[in-house]
Amino acid sequence: MKLELIAKHEKDSRACRDAFALTLKDMMAADKSVCYVDCDLMGCVNTKQLMAAYPDRAYEAGIAEANAAGVCAGLAATGKKVYLHTFGTFASRRIYDQIYMSAAYADLPVHVFGSDAGVCAAFNGGTHMPLEDAAMYLSIPKAVVTDPCDYAQLKAVTEQVADCDCVTYTRFVRKDIIRVYGDDTEFTLGKGVVLHESSHDAATIITSGIMVDEALKAYEALDAEGIAVRVVDMFTWKPLDEELVLRCAAETGAIVTAENHNVVCGLGSAVANCLAKNHPTVQEFVGVQDMFGQVGPQSFLMDEYGLRASNIVAAVKKAIGRK
Repeated sequence: MKLELIAKHEKDSRACRDAFALTLKDMMAADKSVCYVDCDLMGCVNTKQLMAAYPDRAYEAGIAEANAAGVCAGLAATGKKVYLHTFGTFASRRIYDQIYMSAAYADLPVHVFGSDAGVCAAFNGGTHMPLEDAAMYLSIPKAVVTDPCDYAQLKAVTEQVADCDCVTYTRFVRKDIIRVYGDDTEFTLGKGVVLHESSHDAATIITSGIMVDEALKAYEALDAEGIAVRVVDMFTWKPLDEELVLRCAAETGAIVTAENHNVVCGLGSAVANCLAKNHPTVQEFVGVQDMFGQVGPQSFLMDEYGLRASNIVAAVKKAIGRK
């Protein structure tokens, strides 16, 4: 795995949604089996260009998400590689039964992309704020669940899920994303990315999505205090890279998970389940503490729900103190 770490805490000049849209456009050009279904949000995710270029393989289902999921399952049954996009709330709660029964239970690969992950729904408010979307997909047998953090990682995930023979769910942010990786970085589904490590790390931060940048800020703050920590981008929540989790637990003795998601049944829970079964380890959980979403700017919401580097720093110190 080739790693090109940018991590300057600067926004990418590119909209992250274009990593999804442009990658799909290239894939549709190269492979006539790739299809795309949207639910009245092509303008939001810049995929109108797919319908213009491939009107026979890009479909507008309208505000009828459950029906769209059924259409996707039907397309998959004919051997198509099917991508479905809508907001994360609709990509999970609204279509869960159809995805579970018509796709997953029927062993049909449908690749669902839910945008505006977690607090990134911002002014769309609590009704549109997916804080439990990944949890729902984690409970589907064989499903692959990812939470990419930036343009390069979303591009890689979009390409790689096409080869998965199961339902996949990817939660992502459409725009205003911090650039973490260079475009030449290589990613592998199911494998975490170690961003910082040393032989004397006192704890490991396991994170994903928008929290990767916050974890890197926490790393810098802790390093300034003389506290060495490991940072892992666990962009694939399922299948979890258990080998890496257990190595970090054995070598650092304390784990802090940080996620833009409810801490109940999210990344932290997946890591805790792995540790409980294999290597019980001190763990602290940074994320939304079992609360509903609300309306507000993303910056306010990250403060409100404790999704900041300062929260990670405090959790690391608490975990180290519990060792």
